[in-house]
Amino acid sequence: MTGTLISNASAEATLEQIRETIKEKSVELLHLQFVDIEGILKHVTVTSAQLEDVVEGKMMFDGSSIKGFSPINKSDLYLQPDLNTFAVLPWTVEEGYSEARFLCSAANPDGSPFEGDTRNVLKKTVERAADQGYTISVGPELEFFLFKNDDNGYATTELTDKAGYFEPSPHDLGERVRLEIYRALKAMGFTIEASHHEVAEGQHEINFKYSDALTAADLSTTYKWVVKTIAKKFGMHATFMPKPVFGINGSGMHVNMSFFEGSENAFFDPSDDLQLSDKAYKFIAGLLENVKSFTAVTNPLVNSYKRLVPGYEAPCYLAWSASNRSALIRIPAKRGLATRVELRCPDPSSNPYLTFAVIASAGLDGIEKGLEAPAPINDDIFHMGEEERAFRGIDNLPGSLAEAVKELEAGEIAFNTLGEHVYNEYVSMKKAEWNSYRTAVHSWEIDNYHSKF
Repeated sequence: MTGTLISNASAEATLEQIRETIKEKSVELLHLQFVDIEGILKHVTVTSAQLEDVVEGKMMFDGSSIKGFSPINKSDLYLQPDLNTFAVLPWTVEEGYSEARFLCSAANPDGSPFEGDTRNVLKKTVERAADQGYTISVGPELEFFLFKNDDNGYATTELTDKAGYFEPSPHDLGERVRLEIYRALKAMGFTIEASHHEVAEGQHEINFKYSDALTAADLSTTYKWVVKTIAKKFGMHATFMPKPVFGINGSGMHVNMSFFEGSENAFFDPSDDLQLSDKAYKFIAGLLENVKSFTAVTNPLVNSYKRLVPGYEAPCYLAWSASNRSALIRIPAKRGLATRVELRCPDPSSNPYLTFAVIASAGLDGIEKGLEAPAPINDDIFHMGEEERAFRGIDNLPGSLAEAVKELEAGEIAFNTLGEHVYNEYVSMKKAEWNSYRTAVHSWEIDNYHSKF
């Protein structure tokens, strides 16, 4: 499954393959999927007999009913499927019946890209990089927790196991679920590289192969949907909430990114001490310069900032290193074509289209402006005192969603990357979310104050 643009000739060939698969697999229903501004998956279902209309972008929907999309007086939008995202859904396959899906971009009635569609936002960033001769390669790592469902199928707060990092069965009670997720993903075109239990109880990770930025975002969106769907079949609830349990590690979405110039990795230079190119250092500098102003995108929830605290392996300090996992930015050991920059703060509740867009844009800014990366920090930042961090010039990420939104508004990277429509809707949405949280009375307050005062 890919999200790359295809020529008219290859599009017709791809469409012919889709027709053959629909016939061979007895596909009756097609789910046309897209995401809202928060990255929540939506879909409308049509019959496979409507394939030609689907491919021609004739399927209309009410954009005013999608949060952050269109006003009611300009509500008509159309879905334009990416043919490369066609996939039969393996859990629907029966004798003589199955279902399939397309991931779609939203378009205006005149056929132009709808500016409120976050998939279109990422496409613009990809085009910006292409104008400078780069293709963007992204490898995301999304962690999740498994909780038990109750008898009615609703999520409880009871974890499914007490296993730890890399533990096998019988301690890892999610092993069977991960196997079924792996099989479903593989059937849908994923290349799976690793599957394992994570550090925290009930926490898991399944890694898939890197790809171009748009495909990586499509895969991330699909991955979250498949994980939740398969978990439910086992009577479990999968959550990508960053910090669902107090006192243990939260879930991250480390983003590995590199730029390619043709077939060459633009971040690799064998003559450098760290084998990093000048562009790689400038990319790192761009991230450090802009990260505080895009954290509200990569870490979008009130809950996100309960993960970004010292003591739980979450990077909250602005520094980079070639090996140090306490730094915000790490350069994994592999070099050559595998040379990449890993940003460790994003979490899996974020919209991957927006997350990859702002990261790539920040890196491009660093290259365009010739920013200079500071010296790497190879010491354990988690165990440094506040004075030492200040002396060494190590700043912090925003400590709350409110702080992050202020930083976002103070900077330029989000507005320039997201565009006016998505930026304004996103800021409004996040301010409303913070205000709802700020004015709510939480159980911690009841537990600590109700009897005492």
